[in-house]
Amino acid sequence: MGVYAVPALYAVLLWWSATGLVLVLQHLPRRTHARSMVAASAVLAGALWTIRAVADDDTETGAYLGFTAAIIVWGWQEMSYYMGFISGPKPAACAPNLRGFDRFFAALATSLWHEFAILIGGLAILCLTWGEGNRVALWTYGLLTLMNASARLNLFLGVRNLHAEFLPPHLGYLACYLSRRPMNPLFPLSVTLGTAASVLLARGALGDAAAPQTVTGFALLATLAALATLEHWFLMLPLPSAALWNWSLPGRAAPRAAEMPETRAVHRE
Repeated sequence: MGVYAVPALYAVLLWWSATGLVLVLQHLPRRTHARSMVAASAVLAGALWTIRAVADDDTETGAYLGFTAAIIVWGWQEMSYYMGFISGPKPAACAPNLRGFDRFFAALATSLWHEFAILIGGLAILCLTWGEGNRVALWTYGLLTLMNASARLNLFLGVRNLHAEFLPPHLGYLACYLSRRPMNPLFPLSVTLGTAASVLLARGALGDAAAPQTVTGFALLATLAALATLEHWFLMLPLPSAALWNWSLPGRAAPRAAEMPETRAVHRE
């Protein structure tokens, strides 16, 4: 059982701590963000080097290192966006009268360069692992990319829990692109596909003929897929899920609905 439990526990702890660290850094005073990004960029370089170094390492250690390095690359993407360094051509609040595709394209304009940066990061990892046996980093980054896109689309279409308290003050304008609804058409598809991915990856880890490094890689990915699916449920279920990262939001309280008048007119279309 330990062969499955150890990588699963590692993935959970890394997911929780990495998310919290990004939240801590992005909520620090703006004057600290440049220093944080310089340090994060140095760590990013080390992560990319590690991905290349373990690309041909078909061992359990190689799986852990590839997984960890991909999480670091993803963390850099999130920091660069939420700190405002890589956003989009029009990082501003939406006009009150925008609806439908006009509102969608306005939302996309707030993060278009960020989307390109994510794509470039994925291509970089693909090149670093091309033709090699250890692709845990590539699959980790790809899984994060897909599930992040799904979560953001669900927030745009409408969910119960916006978790707007996670937005730093300088990104408060993004709240007008979030919609509060009891359900949206994408959500059932998102959680169904996420659950199916988790099950398929878990089956890969549980295969009788799977080598130890294969078990570790699949267990890490299955856990990450399950966590990403759980994050989707956090958007809908009436649970205090934000409490998982309260420690990373010092001195901040969740904004009340009355404090977000610009969003209420959009949220209940």
